[in-house]
Amino acid sequence: GDFNPKMAYRGIGSSLAAQTARQKYGPATDLTRWSLQVEEGRQTWRYLQDGEQHQNRVASRYHLGLDISEDCPDLPQASTATESLRNGIEFFSHLQTADGHWAGDYGGPMFLLPGYAIVMYITKQPIPEPLRLEIIRYLSNLQTDEGGWGIHIESLATVFGTSLNYVVMRLLGVGKDDERLVKARHWLSTRGGCLAIPSWGKFWLAVLNLYSWDGVNSLFPEMVLLPQWFPLHTSRLWCYCRTVYMPMSWIYGMKFQAPVDDLITSLREELLPEAFDKINWAQQRNRVAEEDLYNPHTWLLDMFFTCCNVYEKIAPKWLRQRSLDWIYQVLEKEDEFTKFICIGPVNKMINMLCAWVKEGPQSARFKEHCVRVPDYLWVGRDGAKMNGTNGSQLWDTSFLVQGLIETDMRNEFKHVFRAANDFVDLTQIRVDHPEHARFYRDATKGGWPFSTRDMGWVVADCTGEGLKAALICKKYDLTDTPLSDERLYDAVNLLLNMQNATGGYATCEKTRGWSFFEWFNASEVFGEIMIDYDYVECTSSSIQALCKFREYYPEHRRSEVDTAIDRGASFMQSIQCADGSWEGMWGICFTYGTWFGVDGLVEAGYSYKDDCIRRACEFLVKHQQADGGWGETFLSCVKREYVDHPRSQIVNTAWAVLALLKADYPDRSVIDRGVAVLMQRQEKNGDWPQESICGVFNKNCMISYSNFKNIFPIWALARYTELNKKND
Repeated sequence: GDFNPKMAYRGIGSSLAAQTARQKYGPATDLTRWSLQVEEGRQTWRYLQDGEQHQNRVASRYHLGLDISEDCPDLPQASTATESLRNGIEFFSHLQTADGHWAGDYGGPMFLLPGYAIVMYITKQPIPEPLRLEIIRYLSNLQTDEGGWGIHIESLATVFGTSLNYVVMRLLGVGKDDERLVKARHWLSTRGGCLAIPSWGKFWLAVLNLYSWDGVNSLFPEMVLLPQWFPLHTSRLWCYCRTVYMPMSWIYGMKFQAPVDDLITSLREELLPEAFDKINWAQQRNRVAEEDLYNPHTWLLDMFFTCCNVYEKIAPKWLRQRSLDWIYQVLEKEDEFTKFICIGPVNKMINMLCAWVKEGPQSARFKEHCVRVPDYLWVGRDGAKMNGTNGSQLWDTSFLVQGLIETDMRNEFKHVFRAANDFVDLTQIRVDHPEHARFYRDATKGGWPFSTRDMGWVVADCTGEGLKAALICKKYDLTDTPLSDERLYDAVNLLLNMQNATGGYATCEKTRGWSFFEWFNASEVFGEIMIDYDYVECTSSSIQALCKFREYYPEHRRSEVDTAIDRGASFMQSIQCADGSWEGMWGICFTYGTWFGVDGLVEAGYSYKDDCIRRACEFLVKHQQADGGWGETFLSCVKREYVDHPRSQIVNTAWAVLALLKADYPDRSVIDRGVAVLMQRQEKNGDWPQESICGVFNKNCMISYSNFKNIFPIWALARYTELNKKND
């Protein structure tokens, strides 16, 4: 209802055309030298020197788009779902890394590399030449036909994406007269240059001294000094919001800016419509281009900023210093709790800059940050990019384990389970962080993260999926080193404690604030970022894990487990949409949410006889496309209503098939047609092609899950073949 038709999303056609033309620029380096290195889940790309050995040769070549036919030859043509499933597992097992997980491209957002490039430039950290060349190639491939860059890889150009990625190209050595940059400048010039960039862009440009801090609304560092009972205290914000705004407010409070040099002087001339000193910066604070504006300011937020901007002129130095000192302490703990990886790439790079400003380039803290920068960099078929976290290792691996267990082929692939179990074992977080409550953190012992143990943040749905994977490997005797009962109990204890009063589950913490916080959402480009909301995905994963645990351990905290499952199921029913669907918040979109809704409720004891399951199935059947598959575009997330994709999508189809099979939907021809699409799209070596982007966060930014195109067709085919055997 609030969708702005003038935004950059005028249809899916442009993004599909951009995908087919993605490889305008071929390799800038010898791709055969790139090696994906893994260690305890950590993923880094290394450009090998003569004599150095590849660690994961097949996976490296695959992700780079190189020929792997020697290792993954064409397989016998599948004529049945069972044969298609076998081919799919056979292929995907070759991509399992040395430490047991599946690595993948988790790029998509186009505002991550700018933080990397700006901080590396300011702190004078060298960017290896092969990496520099591949980043330039990536940005060249992702430049839109209009000449700009979007907020993510499938959006049209925005001022946010274009301004920041123009800066990246220049910082990496591309000349201002290069045709790519001339084109980008022309696009920006018709929109008043970079002045109408959204708030996160204003921040980065101010740091690089291309924007004045007077053009940025006050980030009010003193907010952290409010009493913790105060409704708008920093600690009540969603952790992903809190961990970004705290280092931002520290840099703002310090009014740090890079010293002006020749390149910055030139960039000012290239990006600003008039001389830096002539601009009325205060008038730029609330100016946002129509292509970018997804979440307009409320009148209350504007009033808040008016007060904060007045306060900024009179802020007592002692109070400002006290707030900055406390913020820096919290940043130190975020660094230490995450082994300097941080919760994500945005706060990672700002925290790194804070350490450089406060402690200097020779400090141990800054050097530790530098070591962990490569954890976020991914070299893919289109060049080098920055991932949205340090990977999706645990998430992907747990799903694959669950898919494989639904087929009786599981014993043929015991080696896959063994390695995956070792990774799940390794990745569980075994401790609570010291003084976690003082530094706004919840307990973590027993939980699983989205990516790696070192990253240190548990997530409710990742804990649920990790627990299910661990239980499967233990109870099906697929590993010689199963997790101990005690460690499984730790996970259950954490899940019981993470449930909100609503019965739902949020992401990393229990919900601490209220929905009215969204009136103060100053991002302008993201929706629902202010608090940790309850989600169908997190709730479903958590109660599914508790159901599986109850099945295997019926005595442990039984009444509490029963109550948690019942409350979670009731919550999920309460948020079901009128049309029978659930809105997915982390995948695209209603297909994804409905799969979670159905799987969760069926595990909790519901069936097709229940209205909630029957309506969900009717929703899915209504959206089946003519070819038998399902397909949604990212516009479903942006507009918050189902938007059909012009072509059915493998991943959406697999989610729909999984849900209908779980619900025991009576018309098997609907499911048969969906399975036929999965089989027809499968490639000769057992792989499936990469189609449109399938992940999302905060409504308006899409993100890649490159393993989903393998994991979910495998899971859907496994569930389908086993059900057929039972029926036969």
